[in-house]
Amino acid sequence: MGKSITQKIIEQHLVSGEMTPGKEIAIRIDQTLTQDATGTMAYLQFEAMGVDRVKTKLSVSYVDHNTLQYGGYENADDHKFLQTIAAKYGIYFSRPGNGICHQVHLERFGVPGQTLLGSDSHTPTCGGLGMLAIGAGGLDVAVAMGGGPFNLIYPKVVLVNLKGKLSPWVSAKDVILELLRRLTVKGGVGKVIEYGGEGVKSLSVPERATITNMGAELGATTSIFPSDEITREFLRAQKREKDWVELKADPDAQYDEVIEIDLSALEPMIAQPHSPDAVCKVSEIEGLKVDQVCIGSCTNSSYRDLMVVAEVLRRDNHRVHPDVSMTVSPGSRQVLDMIAKNSALSSLIEAGARILEATCGPCIGNGQSPPSGGVSLRTFNRNFEGRSGTKDAKVYLCSPEVAVAAAIHGVVTDPRKLGEYPEIETPETYLVDDSMIIPPAEDPSKVEVRRGPNIKALPTRDRLPSVLKGKVLIKLGDNITTDHITPAGTWLKYRSNVPKYSESVFSAIDSHFHEKAKAQGGGFVIGGENYGQGSSREHAALCPMYLGIKAVIAKSFARIHRDNLINFGILPLTFENPEDYDSIDENDDLELKDLVEGLKKGDTLILHNLTKNKEIRLKHGYSPRQVEIILAGGKLNYTRSRTA
Repeated sequence: MGKSITQKIIEQHLVSGEMTPGKEIAIRIDQTLTQDATGTMAYLQFEAMGVDRVKTKLSVSYVDHNTLQYGGYENADDHKFLQTIAAKYGIYFSRPGNGICHQVHLERFGVPGQTLLGSDSHTPTCGGLGMLAIGAGGLDVAVAMGGGPFNLIYPKVVLVNLKGKLSPWVSAKDVILELLRRLTVKGGVGKVIEYGGEGVKSLSVPERATITNMGAELGATTSIFPSDEITREFLRAQKREKDWVELKADPDAQYDEVIEIDLSALEPMIAQPHSPDAVCKVSEIEGLKVDQVCIGSCTNSSYRDLMVVAEVLRRDNHRVHPDVSMTVSPGSRQVLDMIAKNSALSSLIEAGARILEATCGPCIGNGQSPPSGGVSLRTFNRNFEGRSGTKDAKVYLCSPEVAVAAAIHGVVTDPRKLGEYPEIETPETYLVDDSMIIPPAEDPSKVEVRRGPNIKALPTRDRLPSVLKGKVLIKLGDNITTDHITPAGTWLKYRSNVPKYSESVFSAIDSHFHEKAKAQGGGFVIGGENYGQGSSREHAALCPMYLGIKAVIAKSFARIHRDNLINFGILPLTFENPEDYDSIDENDDLELKDLVEGLKKGDTLILHNLTKNKEIRLKHGYSPRQVEIILAGGKLNYTRSRTA
């Protein structure tokens, strides 16, 4: 039987386990990446393991989330910590301003056929190059940097068979929005989305990366494209042709599911508030007044994306509509350099666009919050309520083509009305300047790690007791995101200060939650479907652990967040009968007995609702390894004990 691309890479990197969907496996990790919002904690955890040097082929630390030095010393101090710890432990350091981790990694480091583990949920961007690139919590990345394998449930592999070719004004963003429309934000859970078919040949590497980037919104383990001649041309243009290898599925490869998409049949799409899967055709909401347009993020900030926007504005001497605020965030310094040298940057500025730094910026709520109740069209990947920094804003997700049409006309406009589609030539050679990527020190003994006062001690949890008892501190609905649990934006400067950051837990839902959790000595959280979707930030587990959260009981969990809860000793449990969700209310007293024996014996635990005098059957679904992690009080304790 032939093999898929996914199967080939996993087989080459398999450390242990059985390649059967639903079974736990462990794979060897070639490369890791971190960003500053997750990196400080990941490196504190790496230090705690006592490893003197990273064991991967390559590890890179990026600063791209909190680059604004506002309101105090915290960000600047943390950047010094990240730079010095990278120098000491063998990690490359990408300085603030060098670009967004996923865009830079695609340009300068990604290697087809290798594995990449990143402490950011959009790490699958490098699947556009043919990497098996997976997002995870910082602790999992720290273990991988120390030479440990990455454990995951062997996924189902779904083939998305692309036919035809995109029509003018229809772009790669519309491909992934169409897939989200069909599958929803839960449709990729437990799956790898593998792209194939004749239509693949019509997509450049940056276009492929747009599609794999937003595969994270499907809940997929990762997404991947073949490595072909188009991949080779991209790497040649980046002066990295030596990194290219051909990688394709066998003609008789078997897949768990096949989805057909005719690229020529697609039209411009848009995701409506407040979910990436609330997708409709642009033509269905044309005329909606727009207050803001933001172009950029790790999804759509490539050279090609910004050139399309600049050319549309330049060609007919368009100006940004007087009622619209338009911003542009280049994905990397390379992109910024290139559009500056070919006058595209001038076209953007002359049209009235505001040029931001090559960082994540507005995507994570760091600047450019929309006006109250405002409509913001963004080429980003997430539009969760309040993520923009304005709780009542209405954020839409779209392609650069749709965004620039709205910026010109002041209302949602089908970009096919803009006339002839601009022809953007793929560069034969990109401008390569790696001077803002600092290699590790040749002599680590001479490096002193700088620690500012914002970096606090790493909190840990004791071994799991036999009984967990406490109140239901909060009851939540479906699709609770990690932004709901620990918001980004201005809170991110406390990412290495867990006691302070824990004050943000569920603050947008219940501003007194952290006070209540402390007063009760912790307790339980009840959730609905797809609890913990969105960002990989492990703080959404670490901060609740600090507040004493004992277990999260939900109908289902997003993959990365479930792993993060286990890593920090919080029990993620699901209802055997989803209807039992209705039999638990906030402030009910709950009890889990005989936990140690119960976890070792089987998959079922009995929850006692003491308030309602009711027993509820719960499932945990842990592997034997995960049981040991939970019993140890978390993965750091587990790893230390195994090392000892």
